[in-house]
Amino acid sequence: MLVLRAERIGREIQGRWIFSHVSLEIHVGDRVALIGRNGVGKTTLLNCLMGRSTVDEGLIHRGIPLSDYGFMEQQVEVADSASLLDFVLSADPDLYAVKRQLTRLENELSGPATSERSLRAYADLQDQYLAHDGYSKEADIGNLLRRLQFSESFWEQPYQSLSGGEKTRAQLARLMVAQPQFLLLDEPTNHLDAETLDWLEDFIRQYRGTILFVSHDRRFIDAVATSTCELRHEGLQCARGGYSVYRAQQDLLRRSQQALYDKQERERRELLAAIQQYREWFQKAHDAASERDPFAKKRAAKNSKRFQAKERALQHLEERRVAKPMQEAHARLDFQDGQFDARNLVTFDDVSFSFGPRAVLTHLNLTLERGDRIAVVGRNGAGKSTLLKLLVGDLAPNSGRSTRHPELRVGYFAQEVDALPRDQSILSSMLELPGITQALARTILAGFLFPGEDVYKTIGDLSMGEQCRVAFVRLYFSKANLLVLDEPANYLDIDTRERMEEALMAYPGSVVMVSHDRCLVSKAANRIWAIDDGAVTDFRGAYEEYREKAGGGSRRHADPERDNEIRRLQLELTQHLSLEEPTEERNRLQLWEDIRELKRRLDEWMARA
Repeated sequence: MLVLRAERIGREIQGRWIFSHVSLEIHVGDRVALIGRNGVGKTTLLNCLMGRSTVDEGLIHRGIPLSDYGFMEQQVEVADSASLLDFVLSADPDLYAVKRQLTRLENELSGPATSERSLRAYADLQDQYLAHDGYSKEADIGNLLRRLQFSESFWEQPYQSLSGGEKTRAQLARLMVAQPQFLLLDEPTNHLDAETLDWLEDFIRQYRGTILFVSHDRRFIDAVATSTCELRHEGLQCARGGYSVYRAQQDLLRRSQQALYDKQERERRELLAAIQQYREWFQKAHDAASERDPFAKKRAAKNSKRFQAKERALQHLEERRVAKPMQEAHARLDFQDGQFDARNLVTFDDVSFSFGPRAVLTHLNLTLERGDRIAVVGRNGAGKSTLLKLLVGDLAPNSGRSTRHPELRVGYFAQEVDALPRDQSILSSMLELPGITQALARTILAGFLFPGEDVYKTIGDLSMGEQCRVAFVRLYFSKANLLVLDEPANYLDIDTRERMEEALMAYPGSVVMVSHDRCLVSKAANRIWAIDDGAVTDFRGAYEEYREKAGGGSRRHADPERDNEIRRLQLELTQHLSLEEPTEERNRLQLWEDIRELKRRLDEWMARA
């Protein structure tokens, strides 16, 4: 059954097309991931599909009414007085209205003067509440909030006082109460810790409705998406499967386009050379021709026809010529000095830290060593950012001793974002760094997605994602020998996150980071500091090994056979898509036939809900 169809839709704002020619079909049970660079219009597209914004071209067909849509947005307007429980209950407007009236009357009845009229009204409202199955629903909402790590002490807290991750969980709870047929989720993974991300993955896989979600979390997309679509200014590019399958397909298309471009360039050069040769032969034969030499005239006419035929072939080639594929820019990562030979950088001896009476970290005995790439993990509120501030010296221990090597140079991401020179251009801010020339700065910035004239943008005019990108680049090339990164991937799109991973893997110094991006942690970390109840477990190894040891890798889904087969087919499809395209036509056709068969089987398994 069709849920939604968009036919070549576009949105124009102040004379600029945000996106155009977007076509998309979503059917019941689909879980579609929408990806794309920052600023390309993903949230705008969701608003158009929700009917909150109009499109300036194309048509939108909805197979189910808008009343059955549920939208989780990044920013939601909530009254300052509304509690967490009020916010979640408001997903059922009728029940919430009765609940509010009941609460008001309960306050009146608790006073000294109680009227018969108020008692009758209260009894009527009680009947209505029972008719809505209110108490049972309240119990279900309470269980739901507990599953989302909200203890009862949170329920009456103002929604506006919640942290970013808590607001995300509260919005998810509100959507689950409403139970829409079609969910549209804008960055549902923002600020969620690993445990809540695991829960969200299971929820989305088991959800009986249809989901379209925006995310930059590649691991999450691979885990839950049945299709991945990248929004570009000129339309959508889609693949059946998660992000890894989409990326492999795009890489194959890019290689195929490059091979075809190279082939056409060779043909073009050969045609131009042939045209030049036949023209020279024609001219020589034409100059030698006379009434007394009819053979020279025939040779000239023959060569004229030849180069004209080649010119027509060249024109035909130009008409079907493919564009040269865009080459991904890579930053020049050159470290000729700034190496740090000391083994121990920072040492904590029985360090404890408290905020007032609340103990955050207790009795830490840790040593940060040269070459460490440490990921600090733990639940939201466990003390990860506090640990980073102790490392950089922004906080002092309440007890114990923290020792730093006297030659240690620390680059702290959170401070760097706050300290950006907002009145300078991106290029000017880079030229402040030691040893950075204009040519090198432009090369580096192009590798981090600031090409051409973009380097002259004023930092204060940049989006938050762009500012984070500038902050990371400045920090990376600041000659610090320890990078301390607190959520460096927040606000960043997938392309930038992948550049960041490459950079951190090439970095010669040490790194300590807090990040909810599990791909970044998996690729860049070789040691884990796991915080739980104020204590830190020091695990020397990769994040995946830590997850297996901690039990996070042993979760099984409702249908393990289906899950395992999907993963196997996705891996096999990715391997086929990564193969070089054979030169022989027969082998090339066989490769594409194998890919089509794998995609067909993958689609069948994914359809088994």
